[in-house]
Amino acid sequence: MRSFYHYMMRFRGNKQQDHEKQLADWMFEDHSFPKQSTSYHEVSDYLEWNAPFPEALRVFDQLWETYQRDEQE
Repeated sequence: MRSFYHYMMRFRGNKQQDHEKQLADWMFEDHSFPKQSTSYHEVSDYLEWNAPFPEALRVFDQLWETYQRDEQE
């Protein structure tokens, strides 16, 4: 299973500035982000303490569901 960080890097190339791209760009720039993690709690806890914008946790929860589905296939 690839890490959530690796999954999120697919959004960095988006042309439009949406929340997914904003979160992916922030994760890429944040050298302390748990880049190897596949744990919901580890990533969620990190975001709770370091959320880059107000909607970040809501966006994360939505993307985590998609990440889980994609990684199960």
